Amino acid sequence: MKNKTILVTGGTAGIGYQVASELKALGANVLITGRNNTKLDNVSNELGVSAYHCDSGKSEDIQALAETLKKQDVTLDGLVLNAGVFFPKPMGEVDVDDFNHTFAINTFGPYLTLQALLPLMKNPSSVVFVSSVVVEKAFPGTAVYTASKAALEGMAGILNLELAPRGIRVNSVRPGVTLTEIQSKAGLSEDQIDALAKDMETTPIGRALKAGDISGSVAFLLSDASLAMRNAALTVDGGVRL
Repeated sequence: MKNKTILVTGGTAGIGYQVASELKALGANVLITGRNNTKLDNVSNELGVSAYHCDSGKSEDIQALAETLKKQDVTLDGLVLNAGVFFPKPMGEVDVDDFNHTFAINTFGPYLTLQALLPLMKNPSSVVFVSSVVVEKAFPGTAVYTASKAALEGMAGILNLELAPRGIRVNSVRPGVTLTEIQSKAGLSEDQIDALAKDMETTPIGRALKAGDISGSVAFLLSDASLAMRNAALTVDGGVRL
């Protein structure tokens, strides 16, 4: 990992932040994106990483990011497409705006980001989709989120075939129930988050997951140890499916 240049989308909090922190500790040159400039500045100063404003749900932001990196002569050994949103709703309350917003960030965003940054990707290089265990285990209220992540993973196989001549491999990580700020952003109360954590005590790992439980698997897929892996999906869920 030493001296590799890796870009992590959504790198100011949660899994993205932990991935950026771990990669930096391993000697990588880390770049992060995010929507909140204050958070970007804080994380940049704290971790010693380069930070760029980019809303992964806006194609114009993605194109601007690509142009900036090109002007800076940045080339990438790895790309972690982590930025995402989660807004659980029961079926009867879902409307088309929920689909549009969720897919814009969780599905279209990663695809368009990879597309825009393709000229900057080295040969070989690694792309990691941060998916979710919801593609394997049903959770009530997550139909839209699940569809967005399943669609994301559905593209991985095709991308591996199309990008093989460039030496680019695409794999996914499926985190389980991981306590980050995504739950509060989704509108869950403290009591609901506590109940979620309590429920995870019944799983084999005996607790809710932390971002640090996920970041190592992402780092592995970015490392040379995963050079032969294509279209793999690593489930890191603490056994919640069992």
